[in-house]
Amino acid sequence: MTLTELKYIVAVAEERNFRRAAERCFVSQPSLSASVKKLEDELGVQLFERGPAEVLLTEAGDAVVAQARRVLDEAARVKIVAKERRDPLDGPLRLGVIHTVAPYLLPELVLALRSAAPSMPLDIEENQTANLDQMLRAGFIDVAILALPYAAAGIETMPLYDEEFRVIVPAKHEWSRRKSIASSELGAQNLLLLSLGHCFRDQVLDACHELSRPPTQGKQGNSLETLRSMVASGMGISVLPATALTARHTSPLVKVIDFTAPHPMRRIVAAYRAGFPRMGAVRVLAASLAKLELPITAVAAT
Repeated sequence: MTLTELKYIVAVAEERNFRRAAERCFVSQPSLSASVKKLEDELGVQLFERGPAEVLLTEAGDAVVAQARRVLDEAARVKIVAKERRDPLDGPLRLGVIHTVAPYLLPELVLALRSAAPSMPLDIEENQTANLDQMLRAGFIDVAILALPYAAAGIETMPLYDEEFRVIVPAKHEWSRRKSIASSELGAQNLLLLSLGHCFRDQVLDACHELSRPPTQGKQGNSLETLRSMVASGMGISVLPATALTARHTSPLVKVIDFTAPHPMRRIVAAYRAGFPRMGAVRVLAASLAKLELPITAVAAT
């Protein structure tokens, strides 16, 4: 069994096609097929169901490919560990960021890191928490910027910052002249929320317990910008995080109102695999975030 053979079966599993897998691995299809068959003979199990249109994993193949991914990830770390001995900030950092953070944090963060770590470009994946969690545990990304609550076996987190939530209403709404709003008042309004799967939706519902019932059809959006546009058009009110309400995102059609104390807020963390060899990169990421001129409160790691 060799690392090359493990790379071949992972490629076949992901491409579901021997020809495409061979092209991806820069080898001939007969050579790749022979290597896969050799590994199957060595292991004594069939890894793939070979159909005319598609290649499918067997039950044994699914388990073997999952282990192969872990082996390849650990093998790749050998070079990373060696590179960290020279400089943990040398080389791309594969960074995952949730949708409700990425557009409002990344422009400033990228600028800060270009100064603090010019040899560490960001390879960015924007996605939902559940998907980033899978990518992080599988080794497809190095670090994920997520909102609590979040916990996963083998994953550690470093606190980055807290940010408050604020209410947004149409400029001509009856609340537009108010200085603050109690979370208990939102239940009487047409509250616009993100669709299922977005952690920010759950955080808003947790902050406003009387809103535990799911919203009716037409009260959901797939992004904070969609919600902002719906509010601007007069469809209802919504709740956004403070970083989505900086000067560059203002609209004359939307009025921003603070919550009364205690202010609902969320904590943003950096998640990484236990034993991640480039902790210097995570620390520089956190230090750069702490210096940004954004409406956030930096949190020191405990």
